[in-house]
Amino acid sequence: MPRRRHYLTPVDEKLIGRRLRELRKRRGLTQTEVGKQLGVDQTVVSNYERGAARVHGALIAGFAKILRVSADEILGLKEGTPKAPRNGRLIRRLERVEELSAADQRSVLRYLDALVERQRRRADKPRS
Repeated sequence: MPRRRHYLTPVDEKLIGRRLRELRKRRGLTQTEVGKQLGVDQTVVSNYERGAARVHGALIAGFAKILRVSADEILGLKEGTPKAPRNGRLIRRLERVEELSAADQRSVLRYLDALVERQRRRADKPRS
């Protein structure tokens, strides 16, 4: 007689798919870009995100690497970083800034600080 598998909690493929979609969008990636990195077609990525296909372990590891999160976050076993930027274009540019020299990175940070401070002063200025 075959053994029955008993899971501690049922696996919700649709919930995992929603997490994959949210994490992909947060990284500013398209399904095509993720599929290319995984070595699968865009439609396969779409199937995973819709929960129409079960994501096996090796793919979970691949998604985690591409999306720069833990497998636990994809599976819902661990909360993600709530303060992570959601603007994908901003994230990609910040990643490019990390490739600059330390001096250039400091220059970029000083410029960003000045912009944020200017915006804060504008917001604090009383309106006439």
